[in-house]
Amino acid sequence: MRRRGQLALLLWLALAGIWGSTWLAIKLGLRDLPPLTFAGIRFALAAMLLGAIVLVRRIRLPRSAREWSLLAYTGFLSITLNYGLVFWGEQYISSGLAALLSATVPLFGLPLAHRYLSAEPLTRRKVLGVLLGLLGVAVVFSGELGTGGPRAFAASVGIIAAALATAHASVLVKARGTHIEPAVLAGTQMLGGCVPLLIGGMLLEGSPLGFRWTPMAIGALAYLTILGSVIAFLIYYWLIRHTTVTGVLMIPLVTPLLAVLVGVLFGGEAIGWHTALGGSAIISGVALAVVRA
Repeated sequence: MRRRGQLALLLWLALAGIWGSTWLAIKLGLRDLPPLTFAGIRFALAAMLLGAIVLVRRIRLPRSAREWSLLAYTGFLSITLNYGLVFWGEQYISSGLAALLSATVPLFGLPLAHRYLSAEPLTRRKVLGVLLGLLGVAVVFSGELGTGGPRAFAASVGIIAAALATAHASVLVKARGTHIEPAVLAGTQMLGGCVPLLIGGMLLEGSPLGFRWTPMAIGALAYLTILGSVIAFLIYYWLIRHTTVTGVLMIPLVTPLLAVLVGVLFGGEAIGWHTALGGSAIISGVALAVVRA
């Protein structure tokens, strides 16, 4: 049990680091690629890689209609809605702000977990931790959103909606899908979720053959596909399977700080006192909600 706890902590930190860096990779890729097709190709490639893992390891596929329905619905929530809105939204706001807004995931996840998972009731400590973290998000939000205009506002609302979709999918998987192997779970979700993105991209953005496939675009796509999708989702569903879902849902409270730091160091994004103050509140909220007394 102690080794599993140490492994869970290491994977938790690794996943936070990966997700903290993917926001800038999305921003860089969007310089040359349109959002829906960019997201769709990312998950189509990731689904093929995960499919290869499933074939090589001869992992059992779902057999019941209920399992396939769960994968289809959560794939639509976590891939189509979530990443469609995130990729679209990052056209109009900074990568750091997008990541900070995604910290609203626990706001939706905790009451959903309380409803669907009897072993994860709301506690005063969890509520206080999340509220403190969300207060930090609000501080950053107030400092950085006001100068963006209507498109930035719409993008921010979209990313908050993406957070709701992500939280719902995560809780449903924890409640009904932990018996499904992570590679099958993530791969099937990505395969089904990428189809609406690709269709929407073809209709609204044109053929991928006409895009500007610069080295930056290819590099961002490769990074997001391999590290940000295949490796990250395998870690994510291992954590969903072996730890509390509320603990996993706290990762989005840490990744924004890493995303802001990466954006400042490598993306030329600015950071003000609102971000610093809000970031401190977010870290404090994570500690309060995740670390057991």
